Amino acid sequence: MDRRSLLKLGAAGVGAVIAPPGSAFVPAHNWDRYDWGTAPPVRDRLDQGPFPQYPPEEVLPGSEVVMATTPSNDIVPNFGMGLVTYVTGDFAGATFRGLDMQKEIEALARLPLGQKLYVRPTWRELQKRPGRLDPDPYWLATLAMAKQYGKRIGFRVMMSDPDIEGPALPDFLLEKVPMVQLRGGEWKRGSHPSEYFEPRYDHPVFQEAFRELNGLLAAELDGNALVEYFDTFMYGFWGEGHTWPFTDNPFPDAESAEKTFARMFEAQLEHWKRTPLATNTQPDWSRVGNSELVDRTIRTYNWLRTDTIFIENEQIETISNRPPWVAAVVEAPTSLGAPKDERPDDGITYTDNVIAHVMDVGANYWSLWNWHAENAANVLRSYGSHSEMIDTIARRIGYRLRPSFIWSYQDESQNGLVIGLANDGIAGVPGALRIEVKNEAGRTLSGGSLDPGYPVPGKIRQARFPLPLGTDWKGLRLHAELEVKGVRYPIRWACRQALEANGSLKLRPMQGLG
Repeated sequence: MDRRSLLKLGAAGVGAVIAPPGSAFVPAHNWDRYDWGTAPPVRDRLDQGPFPQYPPEEVLPGSEVVMATTPSNDIVPNFGMGLVTYVTGDFAGATFRGLDMQKEIEALARLPLGQKLYVRPTWRELQKRPGRLDPDPYWLATLAMAKQYGKRIGFRVMMSDPDIEGPALPDFLLEKVPMVQLRGGEWKRGSHPSEYFEPRYDHPVFQEAFRELNGLLAAELDGNALVEYFDTFMYGFWGEGHTWPFTDNPFPDAESAEKTFARMFEAQLEHWKRTPLATNTQPDWSRVGNSELVDRTIRTYNWLRTDTIFIENEQIETISNRPPWVAAVVEAPTSLGAPKDERPDDGITYTDNVIAHVMDVGANYWSLWNWHAENAANVLRSYGSHSEMIDTIARRIGYRLRPSFIWSYQDESQNGLVIGLANDGIAGVPGALRIEVKNEAGRTLSGGSLDPGYPVPGKIRQARFPLPLGTDWKGLRLHAELEVKGVRYPIRWACRQALEANGSLKLRPMQGLG
């Protein structure tokens, strides 16, 4: 049984669990009707209507559409969206065993198909001794190639990995932290031993080292221009939040497990203040508090991820009905392109089916990933067999924003613009969209933020931009930024009309609107 099907057996019983008193268990719920509290705060919220233009509610007298834009078919490399080229996955540094590591990583980084890179090291590959980071060469090479090719990275640190030989933890932890054998199951994939051991995550030495590792990484990478998002490291195998197929865990009881991982999540929140955290939506097979971690992720304005697409209905509910300001990272591998890997059904290949369903859930990110076979040649081979669907998702993934309608209004006491913003992508905006109206000299005349998550696909969100009396709208520029966790990222409009070099739109009269 492969990893992408391993978790299906655990889903049936999750909803029936009765939470022990004082546990961190959050019962399953419909996400589209769930009270998540408030959206991320915005400091300068724009007036978003309504804007009637006739008596008795004449708010915008003399309003008329002066410009309109249409969707672009270009790939838009904005923050918070894109195709993600995997440098390593579950094999970590063993991915490059017997290969020219530097050459392999550069080949992946320069692939034009992916706008981001992803790497998944084990703890021992980043730290060899307390008090400092000692990253393996492939980690440093990934950062260097990301910088060279203008791509940000996502990453996760694995505290446990059944796909590699030897431990995932550094020796200085193994010497002091007890390891507990997992029971109630048997690992049958690969040539590794069927017996597995997990650390006592609640041990004081482990907890202290975990906080230190987050502090060391965050000191270098939190808010770093090279980092797109950071996966929270969760319990167990690959950091996904489970040790399937084993039915127990290394804790003395479920309450201890839940409290430990809630505390570890809070430690990550404490250190990663500017970079988005992405928490796996894995149901709580191993009874370690996953539902609480997911709940806290949403309430702290962070993101979600899932590690496959054909998976439990609970994960599909979570990902596809998340709040619109929450990005969704979907990791779902393609085949290598060989006919034996495709298993077509009604003429639809496995890979095309995967891509269609990633779009169904409104993902912000999708993985260019050949599971356990990460290299540029395999990515290109897969693209050669599925170019139509891969090109389709590359041009629909995430959010694709444009100022669809532009109204000008003016009378003797006021004038300005109302912008009707469209989203031609499949996801909401993972943060707050900030727009500024600037003159040719670059001076800001008006600006502010939309409500977080807006505009959502299929709906126009309007916003008003008052201008100094007498200002001519022609020649003004519309600039956009995305604000996530207090950091602003420049946004390039996804419209067919010509843009300025910085991605802004110069306003001009258009024919055929009257």
